[in-house]
Formats: sequence, structure tokens, C-alpha cells
Amino acid sequence: MASIIGAASQYRSPEQAISFSLFSEESDSNPVDAVIFAGTSLVLGTACRQLFNGTRVPYTVVLLVIGIVLGSLEYGTNHNLGKIGNGIRIWNDINPDLLLAVFLPALLFESSFSMDVHQIKRCMGQMVLLAGPGVLISTFCLGALIKLTFPYNWDWKTSLLLGGLLGATDPVALVAFLKELGASKKMTTLIDGESLMNDGVSVVVFQLFFKMVMGHNSDWGSIIKFLVQNSLGAVGIGLAFGIASVSWLKFVFNDTVVQITVTLSVSYFAYYTAQEWAGVSGILTVMILGMFFAAFARTAVKGESHQSLLHFWEMAAYIANTLVFILSGVIIAEGVLSGRSISYEGISWGFLFLLYLYVQLSRCVVVGVLYPLLCRFGYGLDWKESIILTWSGLRGAVSLSLALSVKQSSGNLYLSSETGTRFLFFTGGIVFLTLVVNGSTTQLLLHFLRMDTLTANKKRILEYTKCEMMNTALKAFENLGDDEELGSADLPTVTRHVSSLKDLEGGQVNPHNGYEAGNLDPTTNIMDMRIRFLNGVQAAYWEMLDDGRITRSTANVLMQSVDEALDLVSTNSLCDWRGLEPRVHFPNYYKFLQSRIIPRKLVTHLIVERLESACYISSAFLRAHRIARQQLHDFLGNSDVASTVISESEVEGVEAKQFLEDVRDSFPQVLSVLKTRQVTYYVLNHLNGYIKNLEKVGLLEGKEVSHLHDVVQSDLKKLLRNPPLLKLPNIEGFLASNPLLKDRSIFRSLATGETHS
Repeated sequence: MASIIGAASQYRSPEQAISFSLFSEESDSNPVDAVIFAGTSLVLGTACRQLFNGTRVPYTVVLLVIGIVLGSLEYGTNHNLGKIGNGIRIWNDINPDLLLAVFLPALLFESSFSMDVHQIKRCMGQMVLLAGPGVLISTFCLGALIKLTFPYNWDWKTSLLLGGLLGATDPVALVAFLKELGASKKMTTLIDGESLMNDGVSVVVFQLFFKMVMGHNSDWGSIIKFLVQNSLGAVGIGLAFGIASVSWLKFVFNDTVVQITVTLSVSYFAYYTAQEWAGVSGILTVMILGMFFAAFARTAVKGESHQSLLHFWEMAAYIANTLVFILSGVIIAEGVLSGRSISYEGISWGFLFLLYLYVQLSRCVVVGVLYPLLCRFGYGLDWKESIILTWSGLRGAVSLSLALSVKQSSGNLYLSSETGTRFLFFTGGIVFLTLVVNGSTTQLLLHFLRMDTLTANKKRILEYTKCEMMNTALKAFENLGDDEELGSADLPTVTRHVSSLKDLEGGQVNPHNGYEAGNLDPTTNIMDMRIRFLNGVQAAYWEMLDDGRITRSTANVLMQSVDEALDLVSTNSLCDWRGLEPRVHFPNYYKFLQSRIIPRKLVTHLIVERLESACYISSAFLRAHRIARQQLHDFLGNSDVASTVISESEVEGVEAKQFLEDVRDSFPQVLSVLKTRQVTYYVLNHLNGYIKNLEKVGLLEGKEVSHLHDVVQSDLKKLLRNPPLLKLPNIEGFLASNPLLKDRSIFRSLATGETHS
């Protein structure tokens, strides 16, 4: 975008410069007024969020309308808004590239960081199709329709410029929109990921046509070189910043402030480096950075720090979204009112609605042409999902910023002022129509296609949960309903205020007794229970990571095995051990370690490290399954579906249990050292909690808490950097007896003891 702004300043006409200087001299606004507008926007946004919570009206649509109203009052009533109006004008006059640089890194990083890595991998083929060929198809479709039907005598380059500007969906609009609707995780990942990649590619395409419109001659070779350099350069920069920052986070221990600051600063620094220094797509760079963090940094931040990081980014995205959509409304209002000679023409409004139809048609063409391929990649795509994918093509702040840059660059030999004004008028209109029309009706479309209805299994689960809530509420009343000081509580009054206790009056039957009702599909039923069971297993892994029972690398392997098993629940029984089994076996390539070239200490280090990892994986797997089985039994009772899933889980654990028994028989010191590490970490964590509790009840003060906390943190750091050592006096016996080791002969020379840390 630096080239665009450079062009804007280069091609500004003398009349524009005089007008700008006169406004600067006559305006009595104070730069501090910009703060008033930001604060007012956040207050209005918060009030609307609370007011429209639980309604079918999307929050982002309300923000856009508020912005249009504020902009219309300010630019249509000549400063009647006073200080707030001054703030509106300050924000509206900000360089469009600066607006993108302020808001986009936070929004894009939060969106990509919160995406499911496994689903990204599965949907990557579909995303690339929609963001690559999809953008080009949309650009040329829109450009051709504009050139052939609009009466403005634009050449092909100008028509394709507007087509590229409008041809991509906008991640800023879609991120907030999808979270409100509560769309399925698969659809959210596909649409969100496609919009992120789509927008990065579309900006590159826009820059290409903008240069051509401004008189730069380009042959096919230079065009292809430009596109490849921008795309691959962005990927490379994003990965480089991701590797560097994640490596840094590995040396940060329980310091939430540092962790948040690293993620925030690296997102902006990566965007600036790509966009301004390297001249590649900053949007694509931040997207790659966020996905890298989602893949490799989730387990690097644990416990309360992890929750604090998520809450910070959620808050940052909320503030940025609120300001972006209100400001977008202001820009639309200003664009319409400043080009009154255009907006007052009835024909311009007619062509705006025609352009809206073209935008929808081009989106239909993209999804329709790519539909056969979209069905074959990832999770596939059915006809209902393709309709939602087509209708969810929203436009937003990115398109508006690009249109503003075109308007600023107009008024020269290559691009007339009238054309720049029309670009902003049409873009603002399309942003408004897609957000208001498509955004407001997508939930209705989901309902019409029955994509938001609960299945019979989910309804039955709700019955279970309501029953458990009733029992829990009753127990809570029994525990607190009578005491020595205040006496007893009035049950009828409590019942009127607690909905769960009202079920007592109706004599609800425990749904455990009727779970195997004939109206439930057995296949869907068992599939649903497997999903819930595996979710419980994954939750247990997270808890074990926080407790220090497993390492970050082990946690990543375990989480991935659950994700892979979730993809197969409809066709297979529980199979998360399938993804872990290769991690427990010693692979065949270990036979190369026989070579005398490799030092014996290094060989023993690699073998013992592999053995430790296998023990961590097996023990965590068994513990997580045991926890999930108990939870499922407590929740579903002795129903057939619970018994089936529990039996599948027990079968899954046979091999892991056998592996640990073999290790215990041959090398009990291995398990002893691992258990010692776990217990040491647990004791130190327990002391941390004890200190916090003493502070909470007022028995310790700040300085005392700080001193004790530093002592415990110091011990934790020492434990992580210098864990208890593992000595193996005889490795040959274990390698000869363990049935999980496929090629034992290659290790028989390692009979001497070595130390491994």
C-alpha cells in the first residue's frame, strides 16, 4: 500500500492542495477531539451490544448504521456535532493505509490465532481455491460486467480495478459476523480462512491493476513475477516472524505481560515489515503469523496466562471491530454527501443496485465453477453449505480503504476526480448493502435451510443437562438452605427464581431411563457420544499440561491425535491411539544409529529421549481416557451408548498399558524419574496456589507475597531447565523384551549406562 499512498501524494491536483490547506486554516478542531470520537464510538457500541444481545440483528450491522447516522449528521448539517464532529473529521481524514495499519494487524492476528489448526489443514485446499482462482474469476467477472454495462466509458484497466477492489470478501466484516451467528465450526473455519487469504490476494491484485491504471506498462512475465513475489514473500516473512517470536516465548515463564506484549508487537511489526519494507501483502503475512502461533504457541502459554492472552485478544478485536465499523459508516456517509453531483443522480443509485447484483452473481459463479473441486477437498461441501458460502460474501473496511486510496490518487491524467468519487460511492454502497442485506438475512437463511436446528441427539443431551442442573440446584439448596445464623430459606420463593428447580413441580423423569428411545438414530447417537468423549479427553490433556504432567511437545502430539480421531468418528470406533502408536514405537530409521561415526552419548540421548516421550504419551493417554470414561458414566449412567463408547476406550488403552508394563519390568527407574518430575512440578504449583490463597484471605501482604512467589517461581524455572536426570544402566534387556520396539537388534550395543537430562 505504500506505493498507492505515494501515488496519491504525487497525483494530487493543485485544487485539492488548496482546498486541504484552507480546511486546515479554517478548522478550529483540536487533535484531542479524535479521542472524543473513539470514546463515543465505544460507548455507543457497548450500549448496542447490550441492547441487541439475543436478537437476530447482527451487532456489526448496527455499528455500520450508527456510523452512517453520525457521518450524515456531521457532513450534512455543517458541524452541528461540535467536538464529536471535529473528531469524526479527524478520523475520516486519516490516511487509509494508516487506518489499515492500525486496525488490521490486531483483527487478523486474533482471527487466525483463534482458528482450529487441524481444521485449517483439512480446509487449506478449499481456502486456496477460493482465494486464488476464486479472486481472479470474481475480478474478471465483475470487470467485464462493469465494462460492458456501465455508461462511464471506463477502459478495461479501470473496470478491472473496481472489479478487483470488490471481488474479495472482507475478513474484518466476516470475523465478527460469523462469531455472532454461531455457525458450525467447519463452516466458520472455511469462510473465515478463505476471507483472510482472499483479502490478502485481492489487495495484491488491486495493486497490480492500480499500477497499470497509473500508466505502468506490464507484460505477462512481470505480472506473474509481481503476484508470486507478493504471495511467497508474505508467507516467508510471516513464518520468519512466527519462528522467532515462538522461540522467544519458550524462554518466558509465567509472565503474562511479556507474552501479551510479544504477540501484540510482533503482529504489527510483521505487518509493517511486509507492507512497507518488503512491499508484499501485510494481510497475508499476519494471517500466516497467526496460524503459526495457533499451531505452535498454544501450548507454550499455559494456565491463567493462556486465558489472559485469549481475553486480551478478544478485547482488542472487540474494540477494533467497534471502531472500524462505525468509521466505515462515517466514510460511506461522507462519500455519498461529498459527491452530491453523483449521489443526487437517480441513475447512479440504479447502477449501484445493479452492481450489488453483479457482486452476488460473481460470487455464485466462483462457488459454482469451483464446486466440484470444493467437494473433493477437506471436509467436502454440500449444497446447503455452498449457499451459505455464496451469501456470506461480505465487504467491509478493507474495500473502503482501497476505494479511499483511489479517490486520493484521482484528479490527474490517468484517473479523473469523478472516477475516484464514483469508486468511493459504489464501494461504500456495496459495503452497506452486503452488510445490511446479506448480514441481516444469513441467520434466516441458516434457519430456512435447517442448519441451525438441534438434532434429536443434541436435544436429548439438553434433557440430560437440565436433569443434572435440577439435581445440582436441589443439592445447593439443601447445603445452604438452613444455617445457625439466619435460619431456613423459603423453598417456594427460591423455586420461583431458579428455573431448574421449577422442574420439580412437573415431576420430570430422569432422561437416563429413556435414552435408547426408538426415535434416535443409533449411528448418529454413537457418533455424537464419541465426539463428546474425545472432547473430554482433549480437555484432560489441557489440564495435565497446566499441572505439569506432560510437556508442551507431548501435549501437541496428544491434541493432534484427538483431532484426527474426531474426523473418523462417523466411520470408525475410537481410534486416537492410532495417531500415537508411531510415537511409541522406535521407527526403522533408528538402525542408522548403529554407525560408529555417531557418538555413543548422542545415540543414548536420542533413544532415552524417545523412551521418555513414549512413556509420557502412554501415561497421559491412559489417564485422559480414564477421566473421560468416568465423566461419561456419571453423565449418562449405564446406558447402552455409554457402555459402547467406554468399551471402545478400554480397548484403545490395551497397547499403551502393555507398553508401560514392559518399561516398568525392564526399567522401573524410567517411570520413577518421570513421576518425580511430575510430583515436583505439582508440589511447586500447589505452593503457588497456597500463597495466593493466603493473600486472598488477608494473611499475607504484597511484599511478603512477592518474596514467596519469587522463591517458588525460581524453583519452577530450575525444574524446567534442569529436570531430574535419568540413568539407564542396561538398555539391552528392555529393547530385547519390549514388543513395541520393531527393530531391537540395532540397540544391543548400548548396554553401558549413560546419563540423560
